[in-house]
Amino acid sequence: MTDLLPLPAQPVDMPWPTDDWPTGDPQDGLDRDRLVGLVEHMFVDPAPTELGHTNALVVVHRGWLVAERYGTWFVSELEALDGRTAGPIAADDVHLSWSMAKSVLHAAVGVLARDGRVDPSEAPPLPYWPDPDDTRRSITWDDLLHMRSGLQWIEEYYDFDSDALPDVVEMLYGTGRHDMAAFVAGFPLINDPGSPEAYTYSSGTSNLVAAAVQQVVGGGEVGMRAFLDSELFGPVGMSSARGDFDEAGTFVASSFVYATARDYARFGLLYLRDGLWDGRRVLADGWVDHGRTPLSPDEDIFHGAHWWARNDELGTFCALGFEGQRIFCVPALDVVVVRLGRTHTDHGPTLDAHLMQIVDLFR
Repeated sequence: MTDLLPLPAQPVDMPWPTDDWPTGDPQDGLDRDRLVGLVEHMFVDPAPTELGHTNALVVVHRGWLVAERYGTWFVSELEALDGRTAGPIAADDVHLSWSMAKSVLHAAVGVLARDGRVDPSEAPPLPYWPDPDDTRRSITWDDLLHMRSGLQWIEEYYDFDSDALPDVVEMLYGTGRHDMAAFVAGFPLINDPGSPEAYTYSSGTSNLVAAAVQQVVGGGEVGMRAFLDSELFGPVGMSSARGDFDEAGTFVASSFVYATARDYARFGLLYLRDGLWDGRRVLADGWVDHGRTPLSPDEDIFHGAHWWARNDELGTFCALGFEGQRIFCVPALDVVVVRLGRTHTDHGPTLDAHLMQIVDLFR
C-alpha cells in the first residue's frame, strides 16, 4: 500500500463555498472538449448501459465549481406504465445518499472525537448487551467503523430468495426496520472483533454506531438532528442535508441521508481539507486520515473506516453508495467529483473508471 498523500489546503485566493460556490473555467491546458464529452456521455438518452442513469454530476477543482450537469429523474418501466414521466432535475433537488451516509456518520463521530467525547479505542455506550460476560461488549468504536465488529451479517441487495431476506434487507424493510440498531445487536459474534478475519461490510454496524453516537449526544432524535445541523451540516453550508430516522428515533446512518449534489460536494471538500472549514476545525485532527487509510481489501478497492480508498497514486478516497452514488476526493489533484444516479451494480467498476477519466484530465 502507498503512503497517504498530504491533503491540500484551500487556496488563499478564493472564498469557502459555505453559501455559494465560486464557479470558474477549468484550468489552462485542460482538454475542455474531452471534459465536456465525458460529462455529456453520462447524460445521453437512453442512458449508457455500462454507466447507468445519471441524475447529477458536480466537479470541483481547487475549491472552484468547474463542471455541473443535471439530468432527469429515473422512471422504471413499471412506473412509466403507471403514467410517471421523467421530469428534469434542478440544482436544489435533494438526492438519496444510500451508503454515502456511512461517511457522514464517520464525520459525526469525528466531531465527538474532536471534543474528547469519544475514544475510538474504547467500547461505545450501547445498551443492548447488559450481561457483563457478553463477549460483544468488547467491540470498540474502531471495530465498528472499520467494519470489523465480528458480528454475523449478510449484505446483499440483488440475488436472494424472497423467503429468506438478507440481513440488510430485513433490517431496512423487514422485521428490523422499527428499531434497526436493536435488530443488529441481536446477531452473534462469529469472529474476534478487530481482527482481519472479522471484516464484513455491514450496514448493520453503521446503525450500531449511529445508536452509540445518539447515546453520547443525548436528546434522542431531536438531539441528534440538532447535533448534525449545528456541528456538521451548518458549519459547511450543507443547508439541504437531512437524515432519516427509524421508529425508535435512531438515525439510519447506514443508508438514509438526503442532500443536493452541491452539498455532497461540500462534504467531500470538508474531507479533502482535512476536516477544516473556513478557519474552523469541524472534525478531530487526523480524523480524515482515520477514514481514508486503506485497511481491508474488498474486491478491487480497500475499506478504511466508513470510507473507501482506491489506493492509487493520486490518493483517491471515496464515499460510495448503492446504485452508483459517489463522492471521489483526490488529494494529488485537489479534485472532488460527485455523481448521483442509478446503476445496476453496487461497486460499478465501469462507472468508476469513467469518473477517473474525468479526474485524470486535471493532472
